Order: sequence, then C-alpha cells, then structure tokens
Amino acid sequence: MKMKKLQEKDLKYIWHPCSQMKDYEEFLPIVIERGMGVFLQDVNKKLYLDAVSSWWVNLFGHSNIRINDALYRQANSLEHTIFANFTHKPAIELCKRIVNITPDRLDKVFFGDNGSSAVEIALKLSFQYHKQIGKDKKYKFVKISDSYHGETIVALSVGDMDLYSKIYEPILLETVKVEGPDCYRCKFNKKRSTCNAECFKYMEEKISEIHEEVTAIIIELIVQCAAGMKIYSPNYLVKLRQICDKYDINLIADEIAVGFGRTGKMFACEHANISPDIMCLSKGLTAGYMPLSLVLMGNKIYDAFYDDYSTMKAFLHSHSYSGNALGCSVAIETLNIFEDEDILNKNKYKSEYLRSRVTSILKDIPQIGEYRQIGMIGAIELVKDKNTKEPFESELRVGYNIYKIALEKGVLLRCLGNILYFMPPYVISEKEIDFMVNVAKESIIEYFKEK
Repeated sequence: MKMKKLQEKDLKYIWHPCSQMKDYEEFLPIVIERGMGVFLQDVNKKLYLDAVSSWWVNLFGHSNIRINDALYRQANSLEHTIFANFTHKPAIELCKRIVNITPDRLDKVFFGDNGSSAVEIALKLSFQYHKQIGKDKKYKFVKISDSYHGETIVALSVGDMDLYSKIYEPILLETVKVEGPDCYRCKFNKKRSTCNAECFKYMEEKISEIHEEVTAIIIELIVQCAAGMKIYSPNYLVKLRQICDKYDINLIADEIAVGFGRTGKMFACEHANISPDIMCLSKGLTAGYMPLSLVLMGNKIYDAFYDDYSTMKAFLHSHSYSGNALGCSVAIETLNIFEDEDILNKNKYKSEYLRSRVTSILKDIPQIGEYRQIGMIGAIELVKDKNTKEPFESELRVGYNIYKIALEKGVLLRCLGNILYFMPPYVISEKEIDFMVNVAKESIIEYFKEK
C-alpha cells in the first residue's frame, strides 16, 4: 500500500527522464528508499542490484561511508559560494590533482554542472580560441556516426542518435558527420583487437577536404556508450590525434562516461597514449553523489583568452553552481578512494571475472550475437540471426522487455535498444557478479521462451 500511494503521487506530479510516460501506466515507477553498496532497496524492502551504476555514475556503491563523511564535513563548513572572483580549498585541491593525473596538454580546469554543460563549454572554447588567434574560418564541428554527447541543443548537434535528436533537427547547429568505427559489423572484415583502424579512411578523406573550416573533432573515447557500448580500436584515436595536429584542429575528448577507471584505465585516452586538447569529465567524478563536471584544456588555449578586459577576449561563460564546494569535496574523496584502495588494480581482476562468468553462463543462448567488454563495461548484443547479425526490429522493444523481467528478479539491467549491458559499481563482489549474470541469462531465456 505504501508503494502504491507513492507511485500515484509520483505520476500526478513527475515527468521522468528518457521515458514515454504512457509506459508507466502498466510499469509503475519503483520507489527507492535507500541504497547499500551495489543494491537499491524499495519502500517494500525489495532489493535490486544496480548493474548500471544508476546511469553510469556510481563507482563505490550507494551510501559509501567515506563519501558520506566527506560530504558531511564539507556541508558543516561551506556548502557553496559564488565562484567569480572567489575560490575555496576543495576547488583548488581538486583541480591540482585532476591536472596531475590527466594526460599532458591539460593545464587548466573550468567548472560546469553536468556532462552536457561540459560539452557546451568545450565547443565554445574551441570556437572562440580559433577566432581569437585569427583563424575565423574555423567554425565547424566534426562528429562520428552513432555518437552521443548529451541532451542540450548544442550537445545534440554534435551527436548522431536520431532517437534523441531527430525531432529537433530544425533547431540544431549544422555539423559534419563522418562514418565512424563499427567493429561488430565491420565493413573491412577486421577485428577490433588486431585492426589498424582501416575505417579511419572516412575521417581522413573528409578532414583533408574541409580542414580549413574545422575547429574541433569531438569523440567518445574507446566506447560509444549510448550507441550500445560500441567498443573500437585505440588505433583510431592515434590517427585522430595525428590528423588534428596536422591541421590545427582541437581534439575534444568526451570522457564523461568512460573516465575514472571504467575502461580499465583511469582515463580512456590512455589506451591510445594520446592527449586531447580539451577533455570533458563528469559522471564518475563524484562517484554518483553530486552533479559536477570539469573541462580541461592546455595553456595554448587558455593563453588565447588571457588579455585586458577591454579586448573582450574573456570566456564569459558561467553556471550558478560553478565550483560547488560540496561537489569538489566529494570528487576529492573519490580520488582518495582510487589511491587508498588500489581500485584500478582490483578492477583488473573483477573485469576478468565478469568476462569469464558471462562467456561461461551465456555462451549457449542463440540470440546473443556478441558479448563485448572493456574494463568494467560489458555489453550483450541480441540479434535475430548470429550469422547475418540482423538486429531485432526496434518496435519489438526486446531489450526493454528483458529489462522488466530482470527487475522482477532483482537486477536493474537497463537496455540500449537490443543491447543489455553491465556497468556495475566497482565494489561489486564475485557473488554479486554471479547473481547479476545469472539473472541476465534467466531473463533473456524467459523472454524468448514466451515468443
């Protein structure tokens, strides 16, 4: 009864994100009361293993004691202050540490509120930078197919997910799309583990043609998450870095979903040993606690804005909650946990354990076309035919229906179209991995048995 009344109130007042609210008439929102490690608990005390880190943000479990304490301490001294002409110790410490652990070329930090705002900041920085160094022709942004960089208008403009952006085409910025990697359905019949990123030819051809007009290329590093956890070769990024250097194009690295250990490295660009010109960070930055984002850039870009105010070269971009002290303190504790608890090395073992359990438990299901994994990201691609790799029609909502079955069994296993994915908090145990994978198997089999 408690759940029912809360659900009724929810639906009376709330419009949920990324949802068709009509679905909620039959599939009511689950009212969560508390979180404990990898589990969420609803008001009826039922547990759900959070296999997707609550939209990829939670690194160290729900209600983590260390982060709770850091947040409490900070709230009792300073919650927030205007960040123009003011600063505070948590912001200073966080930025110093972030600059020290990110790749070369990244010397300065600008604050945003979330991933989409970080992308907007990065795009504005790149455009204004080229304008202020006398390269007025450089105003175009290049994206790759199936990319995703957020939900605001400009972020949608540099993405390529029709599901989110098609309706808004008349008001989007004009950008340049280049065919990107598609390793599962590779046109060159290569494997991502051994290829030389032959698909980069499309980018090379386009950039050689329009480089004088291009200010930046924006890309998700190693994994295109919203597109279905599409993993591609680091060689693509090596070539991208080279062509950006050749033509004075800013490489914007969207590490929002893949940074902070998710791919097995602290930052995904480390797989290719490259340094971007601009890097966007969010999500895992605060381990699922607070909205916060950072945009890093080099002194080369920073110096183009540094002048007398009368020249109007300043970067006049701001957010009310820029440099929020609570968010900064949580982010510092996140970095402390990485260091103190040797998270990256522990994740190497957990990643391999996850891979071994998935390949063992799910190996005989005929609808699984591919299981792909890097670090603590694993994705199951469901297909009608393994040989042809023909996908299921989107209107069948295969992944969505399996997700609903899994919830009944106690696992939050969201889908991306026909792709089911694992992106659990790093504190997950072997026993919990087994439970998560077994429920995925049971849910897939149950769905297809009914068809």
